[in-house]
Parts: sequence; C-alpha cells; structure tokens
Amino acid sequence: MRRTWRWILGALVAIVLLAVLVLWLLLRGSLAELDGERPLPGLAGKVTVERDALGVVTITAGNKADALRALGRIHAQERYFEMDLMRRSAAGELSALFGAKAIEADKRMRVHRLRARTEAHLQDALGSDPAAVRAYVDGVNQGLDSLAVRPWAYLLLRQAPQPWQASDSVLAGLAMYADLQDPSNPSELALQRIRAVVPPALYALLAHDGSEWDAPLAGAPRGNATLPDASQLDLHTLKAASGAAAEDADAVGSNNFAVAGALTADGRAIVADDMHLGLRAPSLWFRVRLRYPDPQAAGGQVDVSGFSLPGVPAVIVGSNGHVAWGFTNSYIDTADFRSEPADAAVTVHEERIVVAGGADVRFPVRETAWGPILHTHADGSGDALRWVAQLPGAVRMDFADMARAADLDQALQIADHAGIPAQNLVIGDRSGRIAWRLIGARPDRGPHCAPLGFNDNQANQRCAPWPIRSDAAPSLIDPPSHRLWTANSRVVDEATLATVGNGGYDLGARGRQIRDLLATQERFDEHDLLAIQLDERAVFLQRWWVLLQEVIEHSDDPALKRLGAASAHWEGRAAINSTSYRAVREFRTQVLDTLTDALLAPARAQLGEDFLAPRLAQLEGVAWPMLEQRPANLLPPAYTSWDALLADAARRTEAELSTQGPLAHRSWGERNTAAICHPVARALPAFASRWLCMPADPLPGDRDMPRVQTPSFGASQRMVVSPGHEADGIVHMPGGQSGHPLSPYWGAGHEDWVHGRPTPFLPGKAQHTMTLVPVH
Repeated sequence: MRRTWRWILGALVAIVLLAVLVLWLLLRGSLAELDGERPLPGLAGKVTVERDALGVVTITAGNKADALRALGRIHAQERYFEMDLMRRSAAGELSALFGAKAIEADKRMRVHRLRARTEAHLQDALGSDPAAVRAYVDGVNQGLDSLAVRPWAYLLLRQAPQPWQASDSVLAGLAMYADLQDPSNPSELALQRIRAVVPPALYALLAHDGSEWDAPLAGAPRGNATLPDASQLDLHTLKAASGAAAEDADAVGSNNFAVAGALTADGRAIVADDMHLGLRAPSLWFRVRLRYPDPQAAGGQVDVSGFSLPGVPAVIVGSNGHVAWGFTNSYIDTADFRSEPADAAVTVHEERIVVAGGADVRFPVRETAWGPILHTHADGSGDALRWVAQLPGAVRMDFADMARAADLDQALQIADHAGIPAQNLVIGDRSGRIAWRLIGARPDRGPHCAPLGFNDNQANQRCAPWPIRSDAAPSLIDPPSHRLWTANSRVVDEATLATVGNGGYDLGARGRQIRDLLATQERFDEHDLLAIQLDERAVFLQRWWVLLQEVIEHSDDPALKRLGAASAHWEGRAAINSTSYRAVREFRTQVLDTLTDALLAPARAQLGEDFLAPRLAQLEGVAWPMLEQRPANLLPPAYTSWDALLADAARRTEAELSTQGPLAHRSWGERNTAAICHPVARALPAFASRWLCMPADPLPGDRDMPRVQTPSFGASQRMVVSPGHEADGIVHMPGGQSGHPLSPYWGAGHEDWVHGRPTPFLPGKAQHTMTLVPVH
C-alpha cells in the first residue's frame, strides 16, 4: 500500500511538473524574436533592429515604408494584446474577448459607432501617405504570424487574436480620445440640469471656472468666486437631499514646459514633457528610434527618437535632432449636447455586440443629424451628443510627418493638419526657439453655436451641426519671457476662451507651481527641468495645514490632539514617509466633501433620479473664500458654525486614519503605493496576478504638484530633451517595453521611474540585433 501511494504521489508530481513545463513552453513561445536574420515580406531592402539593455528599439531602414513595416512587426510581437485592447475599447468590442462583463462598457462606446465611421472615411484618416500606413499594418500581421504561439494573454482567455487592419490603427488613435475626453460628456449635462432647478447664485458657485491659482500663458487669472449674500442665496431655505459626493476632480492630463535658447548656456531650447495617464504593465508607450533616408526631411535623413503608441505608425512625442515636442491635454470644449424633440428625425442603426461565451447582443443606436441620442426622456425627447471623435478628420496619420520637421515653423505647419485629440503642443527647435500651439481636432462652430461649455447644453436649434478643424489654432510663438508651461489648466485669455470653450480645465495649482519654478532661474539645463518634473512640494496644501493646526489648537478633543501630534511636523511635500501630508490631504478632502454635498443638495432634491454629479475641478476657488469669510448663509445646514464643520472634518480625518492603526504610522507612501498591473491581472487569483504587476513601491507625489502620482495614475513617460543635443536628454517610463512577463524587458527601467533616476533619452549600446530581410 505504501508503495502504491508513493507511485500515485510521484505520478501526480510528474503530472504537475509536466503541466508547468508545458505552460512554460507555451508562454515562452510568444516571446518576441530578438536576434538573427528574419524574413519580412514587402521590404524593399534590409532593415536592422537593435535593442539596448532596456529594450529600447532602434530601427535603421532604407526608406520610411520599410521602417514602419519593421515597427509594426516589433509592436505586434511585444504588444499585440494591448493594441487589440485599444482598438476594441474604442470600437465597443471588448465583449468578444471578455464576455458579458464588458457589455455595458461596449455600449458606452458603441453608441458612437466609431468603427463604422472610421471605415466610411478611412482614406482621409490614413493621411497623405496611406502606403506607409498599410506597410505598418502588414508588418503588424507578419509579426503576429511569426510568433510560435499566440500572445500569452489570449491563451488565458481561450481566444485567438484577429488580424490587424488599417482601420484599427485609426481606432487606436480614437481610443486616446476616449481616454482624454469623456465620451459621454457627463459634467456638461449634469450642470445643465442643475442650472434649470437651482437659484442662479448657487449655479454660479458650482460653475465657477477658475481660482487664484490660475496661471494662464495669456490673460489674467480668473480668481476666486465672489460669494453671494443672503438675499441671493441661503442654503438654509432650500429643500435639500444629501447623497454621494461629486465626481472626483482628478484630471487626466500632463505637464509640459520649455525654455528658449536665451535661458541656456549655449543657446539650446529644452522641452520637458510628462504625460499623466492611467498606468499599467506594460507601459502605454513604446520607446523607439527610427532612422531612414527621406528626401523631404532636413538633410535628407530622418532620425527621430521618442515614444510611439503601439497600433499607430508614428513617434507621438520626441525629438528628431531639429525639433522636440510634447503634449498636455487641452481640456477645450470638444462636445455639445442638444435637446432633440420627440418628433425629431432619427436614424436607427442596429449594432451587434459579439459576446464571448454568450449570445450576441442587439444594440439599437438612435441618431439625429446632431449625433447619437445618449439619453431618452419619458416624453420621448432626448439628449443628442456631438463629439469631435465622431467626425471625419478626428484622426489623421499626417502627424507622423513631425519626424521630418526641420524647424519650428515647419513643425507648426504640420501641427495645423494633425488629426489627434486637442492638445497643448509645446515645441522647441535647434535654433533655440520655442512655441505653444493648440493642436488637434476642435469644433468649428458657427455664429449661433458659441461654446457654452459647462454653462448650458446646445439647446439653440439655430446651431447647425458643426464640422471640425485643426488649422488656424491659437498659439504663442517666441514668448518674451522665453518660458512656456501648460498643465491642463486654462492657458488662453478670455477672448480665446470664448472660441475654444472650457471642457473642464484642471485647477491651476500645478501649472502655477511650474511657472513659479521657471521664474526662479535665469539659466537652465536638462537636469533643472527634470527637477521641476519631480517637484513634490505641497505648495497648494500649505494653507490647509495652517488651517488644520488652528482647528486642533482650539479644541480639547482627544481625537484632535492625536491628529495634531501626527501632523505637527509639516514636511511641506508629498514624501513617502510624511504623516502630516497624508493627514492634511485627508482633512481637505473631508471639508470639500462636506461643502460639495451642501452645494449639490438642493439640485439633488429637485432632480431626484435625473441628478448627475458634476466634476467640480475648480471647487477650491469657491471653498477657500467660504472658509475665509465664513458666511452664515452658505454654512451647510447640518452645522451650527463653521468651527463645528471644521472640527467635524478633523475628527473624521482622525477616525479614517486610525482605523488602519496608530496615526504615527500612517505615512503617505502607505496610501500612495503602486498598483501597476497588466490588464488581465484582475482576472487571476492574487497569488498569480502578482506576477503581472510591477512592485508595490511607495510613491512620492500627488495630483496638485508637478510630480503627479497616485497608485495607478501618473507620469506615463517623462522626457527632457533639447533638439540637436539628444545625447544629453533624460527619459523615464514605467512598466517596461515588453508586454510579456518572461521578457527581459518586462519592467526594465521601471525602478528608475519610481526613484526619478535619470535615464538617457537615446538608446544605449545594442544588446540584441535582428536583421529583417526582403522575401524574393
């Protein structure tokens, strides 16, 4: 019997080991090819692909089409699953991979019918060089087919990857629209509904669109709100209903800034760019250097380095030796609702959502000349949304021409034809010049269709359905200060704002901190600009710390005394070991939640189920005057005094932190711990999913300072570079180059990003070399 059990146990162990070996071999079968000579059909000549120690790719080719064909091959082998997610998320086709759990997400995007719209206008989207795009697409499919085993994520999902199409590259660009601009435009609709049911003075507070922290490139700060007196608004006399707080005001965006040659030792312009996005493993971006002859490029040669977006045949952000460029999200108004009567002319499109493991879902999309109807009311009327991403020209591959720009003027001409989400472009050239331009698709509204942003929906029926444009954009070229900065807050003056509109600008604190740091020096180099990118000083929260200490000093409450001991030493930065920063940040959150609930309670009572919580990004410009002036008419009715409100917020702060243990141990790093994982990690058990995540490092930084950082949101890349001096440039990227957890490039460079250690902008010495050859 003992022998029998030993045999059974040995057999089980052998089976387990065999299963592990098979799994290991299957996983390794989808690793990208790194060395040797490989055939690539369609090439005109030999292409060299080098990888350095971080997996940064250098492609040297004889022409543009060959370079992009090779780039497509590399993108597919390293990132095909992530590319697939982008096209499917934009098209509303995730259910075909993930099953019924993705149906609602698919409906939110399918209502825009982006695949159908893309295919109807594909030739325009491919731009002036469609052959190069199609070469990239062919390279993608050849790279996928060359893998011994389909990418590992498909094995887990028991799915097969579908071939890449030219329309999918356009959809990958449209996925960035969905990431940077909310496809359902909820805040504009929320404020329109609120405006209809609350006193004008209350609406003016909720819709206030600036603060004393504004730092525009042109024009004056908007300033804080002027508070109404009791004759205009008294919260105690309004019917109210409490509920959840407003939508979190965290912004999807970035920082970029530049200094002109007048501020550097040798006349070089320097551009800094860090795009803040949701973080995952692998990184959203893929670092690449492309080198090939091009008669239209300066000197007849393209040599461009930077960040590509797998799925799109272009370097999105980078430097080509003549110009360097980077982006931040512009937050102009790119979408308008319009009320449509019940008898409006409507076209119904029957969309079919394929569901893995289930029956197809039929999804009717009702559409007027204005756009798809997102909300239908009991009386048959509806709210139709017109969004730039729905329209021809929203994506055009011509922005890839930035790789051949010879100087600032030529780069700005290329920018005028860029089919990308509306962005703040900051650019510098080799001669030391710098410029800002609003780049990308924006509404070309007619005379009866001024952008009303958050102030109203487009109810005026005289407003004709508008097209989009990207030319004749606002700009600031060669600024007299020799400095530029943008950080998702308002950049433009009042006159320009009346044209482009406010799509939800971020609070200006981050931009102002960058502006002020740029003003402290008269000479800069690359490391100086990196120091600004990594600035974690809590300038914005300084006055909130003072306020918290005043509340604690005037109280004998033991809970507040404990909070005072934990927050007494103010480091003044979002450092990982800071308890005071965490306490002050939580205190501000508790105060703002209380004020937000009180300001929204009258609208919630009037609207009931139709109430939508708006995004109140500029609430600081209302809340701080309330705390300074403490008007009785604006005191939330649940409190007898402003002192009571603040003391209650402090007690809730102490209670929130104490639930996790002693206050002295509640550091910022404990809360702000990296959670950067592969998209399929959440579908696996915890013991398995950890292999698909970056280390759970405590992270410095926060949202209202240059070093923006939350556990899964922050700098998706950092770049500091001077065109013509790329060897001195600095770069960071989280998550690594490869999407394969067994690759040497899974997570390579991530630790440098965590700690802010400079990494060279240009690729290093080649560790692997592959030669791609034509097939005759």
